[in-house]
Amino acid sequence: MPYPEAVLFDNDGLLLDTEAVWTRAEQKLFEYRGRDFTIEHKRSLVGSSEKLAGQKLARFLEEPGREAEIMTELNQLVLDELEGGVDTMVGAQELVELLLGAGVPVGLVSNSPRRFIERSHAIARTDMAFDAVISGHEVPEAKPAPDAYLEGCRQLGVEPGKRVVALEDSPSGVTAAVAAGLFVVGIPSVPGIELEMADLVATSLEDEAVLHVLGIEPA
Repeated sequence: MPYPEAVLFDNDGLLLDTEAVWTRAEQKLFEYRGRDFTIEHKRSLVGSSEKLAGQKLARFLEEPGREAEIMTELNQLVLDELEGGVDTMVGAQELVELLLGAGVPVGLVSNSPRRFIERSHAIARTDMAFDAVISGHEVPEAKPAPDAYLEGCRQLGVEPGKRVVALEDSPSGVTAAVAAGLFVVGIPSVPGIELEMADLVATSLEDEAVLHVLGIEPA
């Protein structure tokens, strides 16, 4: 397989194990209210935009009208948890470096705030030199709308299409990339998450099928 025209990576749960950071923060948010945070809550929240996450959390916590306050609290809890450290996902560092070394334009497309994206990579010490970084907070509509992926293609100088590969771990991210017309690789980060809309579903970034799509020969 030839290299794609460009590759766009999600961040949380795909490049970095930040879903674990979000989970710890979400657990604390619930614990402070004497409630249990369940796997069903996590499956519902993973990949959600800030607006949608706030709506869901206000419903889960029975605090209608406090969506903005809840998200402000959660975002601070997440940043506090992040300072404890974060790991890269298996194969992520090597894959990004291989693509960049081959001259493939590489972007990061995340629903997280830019300060979280930048801080998480600083703490993980990835030194991943992305050609473009797009936060869902900086486009008209976050995932599952296609806006962030379309902006990623624009910044990388490529036309959206099946020769552009997006890698995602959540249903909202897969929906966004499909809507943008990209070839979508789904790699679930949370057990029980279904990514049936993806063109390819794999278990990790090291899966040979993923490497094949990216034009990389397995070691």
